[in-house]
Amino acid sequence: MLDFLQMIASGIAVGSSYALMGLAMVIIYKTSEVVNFAQGEMALISIFMTYMVLEFYGFPFYIAFPGALVFSVLLGFVLEFAVLRRAKEPNVLGMIIITIGLEMILMGIVSWKFGADPKTMPFPIGPYESVTLGGIFISSLEALTFFVALIVMIILFLFLRYSKLGIAMKATQQNPTAARLMGIRTNRILMFTWGISSLVGCVAGLLIAPTTMQPYMMWDPMLKGFAAAVLGGMTSLPGAVFGAYAVGIIENLFGGYVSIEFKSVVAFAIIVLVLCFRPSGLFARHYVKKV
Repeated sequence: MLDFLQMIASGIAVGSSYALMGLAMVIIYKTSEVVNFAQGEMALISIFMTYMVLEFYGFPFYIAFPGALVFSVLLGFVLEFAVLRRAKEPNVLGMIIITIGLEMILMGIVSWKFGADPKTMPFPIGPYESVTLGGIFISSLEALTFFVALIVMIILFLFLRYSKLGIAMKATQQNPTAARLMGIRTNRILMFTWGISSLVGCVAGLLIAPTTMQPYMMWDPMLKGFAAAVLGGMTSLPGAVFGAYAVGIIENLFGGYVSIEFKSVVAFAIIVLVLCFRPSGLFARHYVKKV
């Protein structure tokens, strides 16, 4: 029973980082219906910029990490304005190819600049520091990831529900033409959406970096976040969170009781099953766009 609870606790911890990645992807999809496969590598660039500032230039932690968040927002702005907005009436497949191309470019830049060897991110909390609760071992980094993810989720939900920008994002999602007629600058809203999404992904990446840091580190979390978003529904923020914790717990239980070698297969199996039997996900809401 203790082993079972340990796997559940570990699944919740890893699910927190999946939740942040899933939320980042849903934020963009809700507003622009773009599945952003460059989400992980957008975070990757910010992570390695943080590493460079800490390791090469000696900036303190409390300056480098807020700087990384600001950089991630600006990166989202630039990519939306310089790349996505310039696409000439792209279809769904075209947008997917564009984001995959961005993903490869960003990963290539990191590999070229920093090499393929694993790095160690200077972090105030070590990845192997742990506490024991009722016989269950929880690393300090896992606890930090859970609480930071919880805070980000709450802020994000409140922001999207009650702020003027959040309401404008919802209006842009439901009917871009009507939103423009109401005076909403939809292009600016899309740019802010990419900035916010990039920020959320950066937070996830900074929490993952202390355990593994190399050019391919964000590919797996991005896919798990995508699986979470598909499971919960690509337009549902609560659904993405539910899906993330479900993926984290299920893959941990699968690794513990079935096969650790096929642990990562769980997320892909979930994507296939959901797309076959419930393509809209468990919690997705459908909006009818009037023309």
